[in-house]
Amino acid sequence: MSISAAPVGARAVLRAPHVRTVLLATQLGRIPQASAPLALLLFGRQTLSLATAGLLVAGYTAGMAAGTPLLARAVDRRSQPPVVLFASLLSAAGFLLVATGAGGTGVLLAGAVVAGLGTPPLEACLRALWPAMVPPEAVSAAYALDIAVQEVIFVVGPLVTLAAVALGDPAAGLIAAAVLQLAGSAVYARTPAVRGWRGEAAPRHWSGPLRVPQFVLLIGGIACVGAAVGSLPVALTGYAEAASNRSLSGWLLACQAVGALIGGLLYTRARPGGRRRLPLVTVVFAAGYLPLLLMPGAVAMAPLTALCGVALPPLLTVVFLTADGLAPAGTVVEAFAWIATAFAIGSAAGSALTGPLVDDGLRLGFGVAPLAGLLAVLLMTAAARK
Repeated sequence: MSISAAPVGARAVLRAPHVRTVLLATQLGRIPQASAPLALLLFGRQTLSLATAGLLVAGYTAGMAAGTPLLARAVDRRSQPPVVLFASLLSAAGFLLVATGAGGTGVLLAGAVVAGLGTPPLEACLRALWPAMVPPEAVSAAYALDIAVQEVIFVVGPLVTLAAVALGDPAAGLIAAAVLQLAGSAVYARTPAVRGWRGEAAPRHWSGPLRVPQFVLLIGGIACVGAAVGSLPVALTGYAEAASNRSLSGWLLACQAVGALIGGLLYTRARPGGRRRLPLVTVVFAAGYLPLLLMPGAVAMAPLTALCGVALPPLLTVVFLTADGLAPAGTVVEAFAWIATAFAIGSAAGSALTGPLVDDGLRLGFGVAPLAGLLAVLLMTAAARK
């Protein structure tokens, strides 16, 4: 008997075969996305200079942004395990090249770029796998659960780096990132559901999903969402410094992560929504950042930062459902990868833009997120039109 159209919660998703294994494996394999930037920063800062450290992080981020859609396209044309395993080995080689400290800045930068290029597209692969693992009416709940639990990565990742460096040396954080990525990728690739997945046979076009105008609008919208999210750590750092308590920014960002986790878990109970829901959830997301402009004391600021995180998982869930519907046949993994890439690029741009504004005025820094959110609303509304 099929499941009714009633909302399907997280427990129902977790009871499906192989779900727990692939979730844990992707969580493990994606930890370097949160731990590697800090590991590269600490390694470069302690062994060379702060300028070199910044170059290493930028090289890793640029490599990941360029490599993820290409690797995802290879998955669409073949299967997941070979691409995931090859990519994780390539990335590990890049991390280890940096960890050796051999050669000059150019060699270390090349290693960081290779580590980024080889980052396995586990996020896109998993989201393409959900329709094969859960019933159609549970796919939306699976996306929401996946997006919610990924918040754990951004809490655990930096802690892994700090622990590895404390127990070893600056290179230990890079080695830990390589080992975790390899382990997670290996477990994921060996899962029966992953081995059984095949890309859809279809005519290919060099532009992939980017040949669909509404998908391009969706990518622009998610880049603006990323800019809003990326602006917050910088603005909160300025807020914490103004309060003479630098550690406050970390606690407030943790509140945002908790809010996102709660929002994602709650949204697993929501009925699946199509493209028409996209403008609404984007409006809610953008509105969540407006109260931060009040800049109250730390006690009141904590629930406000939690509030601005609540709408992110529902928004991303609807974005992935929309992308699945817009992507031409045989391009779904690449489409999901473009979303992740656009979010990362937008986040970097939001951070870069907010820094100078915070120097001119703290409220200007907090104003970046609502403005980016407003632009996201306009683009998402256009993308939602049929």
